Amino acid sequence: MSATENSISLPTELLPGDGRFGSGPSKVRTEALQSFFEAAPSYLGTSHRQDNVKDHVARLRSGLSALFNLPEGWEVILGNGGTTSFWDAASFSLIESSSQHLSFGEFSSKFVTVVEQAPHLQEPEVIVSDPGSCPSPVKSQVDTYALTHNETSTGVTASLSRPDPDGLVIADATSAAGAIQWDSSEVDCYYFAPQKALASDGGLWLAACSPAAIARIEVLCSGSRWIPASLDLGIALSNSRKDQTYNTPSLATIFLAAEMVDWINESGGLTWAEDRCGQSSGIIYRWAEERSFARPFVANSRERSPVVCTIDFEGVDADAISAVLRANGIVDTESYRKLGRNQLRIATFPAVEPADVEALCACIDYVVEELG
Repeated sequence: MSATENSISLPTELLPGDGRFGSGPSKVRTEALQSFFEAAPSYLGTSHRQDNVKDHVARLRSGLSALFNLPEGWEVILGNGGTTSFWDAASFSLIESSSQHLSFGEFSSKFVTVVEQAPHLQEPEVIVSDPGSCPSPVKSQVDTYALTHNETSTGVTASLSRPDPDGLVIADATSAAGAIQWDSSEVDCYYFAPQKALASDGGLWLAACSPAAIARIEVLCSGSRWIPASLDLGIALSNSRKDQTYNTPSLATIFLAAEMVDWINESGGLTWAEDRCGQSSGIIYRWAEERSFARPFVANSRERSPVVCTIDFEGVDADAISAVLRANGIVDTESYRKLGRNQLRIATFPAVEPADVEALCACIDYVVEELG
């Protein structure tokens, strides 16, 4: 950072109450941390198969079922390793032989790579669009359709739709779950990690599974296909029904995720969360459209994410803006490293206060003027 950037101090009255705007791991609510510290003496340092831990797993599973308004027969399962591990698990336990994938950013493309390298699966069909846009699935002869609800690297939200009534639809919802509404009739497996919209820590995956997805898991995991135990969704399913994981999880992650789910449900559910995120993201997009030096990266307003806002800059170095913000306690606004654009990426998950988003925009204006 240059001497100029080092010397810029934001006026105290401009600063947000909380300066965390990261796209994951994201802001954790202070109230959730206080609840965790109160529970920690009897919760941490014991077996994850004991009732005082299993009760919180049950709280999380039932809370998600209520949040998503899951139909009869759906189940919430969980396991260790995060979304990256779930891609591997899905390649063993959900995709029978062939799959179609939408690839429009870093994370959607990573699942493609997993399937391409799986020796027991056919070469996947891949529908690609440029970063900042979103393709649509097409009906095919595949047994599984892989969609991404919100591409965290680019700030694009996709519509979830079932292209074929006979194919299983699995949706990566890592930065969408808990913030964007979805229709369970269009999806069979809605999977995610809790360190984004659910304001928890990483190292865990969760999946809401339809009866069709559960049936696929049971068939593949009881057949002749070799599956590593840690990636066997049949094992995860049987353990989840006991409100536990196959191996030891992060208890803090489970507790904080359950706290966030309860808070959203008590505040008005998924409709409330989506409206709140839309309010925050709308502040940023309107701000960018009104500035000569900034514009939303995603051109199609219908595809702009309500939870991850990507803003391109012209005539000013976005990295310099992020550096100044970070020096003043406003953190994690940097662009996604592999996208390589002169932009900021700002999370507006449910835990982020809309008033803090307003303050952030004012701070960016101040920094741009000082750098100019």
